[in-house]
Amino acid sequence: MKSPSFYTYLLLRLLATLGVATAGVFCLSKALYYTAFFCGLLVLVLLLELFSHIKSYFSFYDKTITAILNNDFSSNFGASEKHSGYANLVKLYDVLKDRRHEKETQDIIYRSILNSMESAAIILYQNNNEWEVFFINDYFKRYFEVPSVTRLKYMEKHLPALFNLVESRGFQDIRTSVQIKTPDGESHAFMFQSARSVTFGKVYYTILLDSIQNVVAKREKDAWINLMKVISHELMNSVTPIRSLSQNLDELVQQPQLSTDDIADIRQSVGTMIQRSNHLQNFIDSYRKLAMLPSPEKKPVNLTLLIAQALKLMLPVFKEKDVTIINNVQGDMTVMADELQIEQLFINLLTNSLYATEQTIEKEVVISSAEKNERLFITISDSGHGIDKEIEDKIFLPFFTTRKQGSGIGLTLSKNIIEGHGGYLSYNGTENRTQFTICFIK
Repeated sequence: MKSPSFYTYLLLRLLATLGVATAGVFCLSKALYYTAFFCGLLVLVLLLELFSHIKSYFSFYDKTITAILNNDFSSNFGASEKHSGYANLVKLYDVLKDRRHEKETQDIIYRSILNSMESAAIILYQNNNEWEVFFINDYFKRYFEVPSVTRLKYMEKHLPALFNLVESRGFQDIRTSVQIKTPDGESHAFMFQSARSVTFGKVYYTILLDSIQNVVAKREKDAWINLMKVISHELMNSVTPIRSLSQNLDELVQQPQLSTDDIADIRQSVGTMIQRSNHLQNFIDSYRKLAMLPSPEKKPVNLTLLIAQALKLMLPVFKEKDVTIINNVQGDMTVMADELQIEQLFINLLTNSLYATEQTIEKEVVISSAEKNERLFITISDSGHGIDKEIEDKIFLPFFTTRKQGSGIGLTLSKNIIEGHGGYLSYNGTENRTQFTICFIK
């Protein structure tokens, strides 16, 4: 049975007290002194009982609210409390308790993720114009051998270079490299990223540090794994059929006599083996081009003339494919470079544009240039459909290609050539345009 609410109980007690008090006054007016005295005692008892009930009611509220404020959710309420006048308070307590448990679970998961990162992470927060440490992950503690401190000023003693950079930039967003001396006494280079955020009036500052050496090592490892996968795939595609055909030929030549069909099988098998051997030889030659790219023999090279020369070589192919060439490169743009390698770079990218426009109605290739901050930029764009987002990060991998007859080394070789000259090659494309930019350092 549902208990009456606090307000119903209060109203009933007040009416009962008022009724008894009225009866006492009436008895007193009739000179019924003993009855009036008894009514007075009963009124007193009712008032004390009412006071006790109100005190108990508000005491429960006070106790529960104090527990909520202190994040104490250890209490478990009985069925009588959940269905009494405390129902809403108990419901609020249970909701906050569930949210607290959910927050603690999320906190454990987030800390676990941050502690499993191969990056040093530290989160600061601003408290009364002073920065304090909110969180340090295990990698940060282990790598820099720092203690678990709360004040930033204590942390600054261990890593002055890091926090001098942060303070000099006013705790704003930063993305740069920094030299930090580690406990082994050596100075190491790190990729430094920081972000400032404000949540519910509190300012937080997150710092991430990645060892450049570790980043490079990981990328080299990933590159080698991808390369070995490609090499293994190509070798198995050629070696497996050659081995199978060799076994078949061995069985045929063991026969005392060969029939016409046997001779036909031998010729077909030998032809297939030659074809797969040629494919394997081409693959090895392509790999040799990448692995044995010579160091550039630099001398002054006029890029304007070199581009015109590359276009002259490619012009018959572009005419055959009905591709329009727009060359906007003008002026004297001279850099120190290996002329043959840079010419090969331009030919590779122009060839790439030629194939990119095969399936388009409007076939157009535009070459433009720009100069900024001691850098020369040559951009080759075409009216191709661009490269799918899913494979953008793979286009510079060795032997990766989307063309059936492609070798998959053109872009890789081009990237290696320009990086050998101290520059870089980047891709930027849309659904209706493919664009590669070459950067030369003057």
